[in-house]
Amino acid sequence: MHIVHTIPDLRAALAAYQHPAFVPTMGNLHEGHLALVRQVQPLGDATVASIFVNRLQFLPHEDFDSYPRTWEADCAQLRAAGCTVLFAPREPDLYPEPQTFKVQPDPLLADILEGQFRPGFFTGVCTVVMKLLSAVFAGKANGTALFGQKDYQQLMVLRRMVQQFALPITVVAGATQRAADGLALSSRNGYLSEAERAQAVQLSQALRTLADQALAAAQALPTAWPASLPALEQQAQQTLAARGWQCDYLTVRRRSDLQPPQASDSAGSLVVLGAARLGRTRLIDNLET
Repeated sequence: MHIVHTIPDLRAALAAYQHPAFVPTMGNLHEGHLALVRQVQPLGDATVASIFVNRLQFLPHEDFDSYPRTWEADCAQLRAAGCTVLFAPREPDLYPEPQTFKVQPDPLLADILEGQFRPGFFTGVCTVVMKLLSAVFAGKANGTALFGQKDYQQLMVLRRMVQQFALPITVVAGATQRAADGLALSSRNGYLSEAERAQAVQLSQALRTLADQALAAAQALPTAWPASLPALEQQAQQTLAARGWQCDYLTVRRRSDLQPPQASDSAGSLVVLGAARLGRTRLIDNLET
């Protein structure tokens, strides 16, 4: 595995390849990241991963400074997973001057759900991903970038960004990887205490219950079922709150645009999304119907 830190060195390392396949990460890797690396390998002639903790997507009160950095372990895992090139820029390498030019995503998609509770988050994500894509794919006829489906809204935002800028890149979704009890794997799971870890599966269970209730409502009230969703969503949040969670949202949305469903929408074209805090740890998850 070739490790590079600057954009010129990255481009030199990829000069012999025509169709890179890329997985961006913030490090502190787990099996979910490694599954993405393995999934993307057959899709290109070089497997590229990046590790960069992006300051632009953290709010002032969030965990940028304390976000786990596990460099040696990350390198060992990527090497074992078959990564060809690891791009690990330092902050001055990627932002040699203040990043005053930023990518502003469509507010209809980016200012809801995660964007409502983390304002500016998707601007930071889009800006760094645009820089990473430019660094990896400059001069290439086409390539592939893979993003995890656990970050469902982020995947949609980035897919739209690539489409609207006509980038020669295919965006592929990687299935959410889960622990045996159903908890979605996340770098922030390491913040959970032992007792919290035992409770954490309650979020995915709440999403499953909400999805089942939405489908049952659609069958029972085929012309009016969306009207029942606010009460079902509130009930799901109250159930988690009674168990010590602080809920940002648990909601049923259309997969196509993350807007509330209408009666004309198929019950099989929905996604249930949730974000909630357990202690100091904020977890997100989703489930397609």
